[in-house]
Amino acid sequence: MPAARVREIRRSLAKSTKDFERRFGIPARTVEGWEQGRKIDVAHRVLLTVIAKSPEVVEAALAEAG
Repeated sequence: MPAARVREIRRSLAKSTKDFERRFGIPARTVEGWEQGRKIDVAHRVLLTVIAKSPEVVEAALAEAG
């Protein structure tokens, strides 16, 4: 997943990487690294894809997990 796509997903759902962290539990520094071109593993790529398509589903799952 290209860095520009990560940035696009994050910006569409949160004003900052900190907001994204609060909303989805992915550390801001990790998201910043991805936005700068660091490699994203398969599990994170899948998670970002689900977040992009259905952010409310991810938030609901996180809320249930406690």
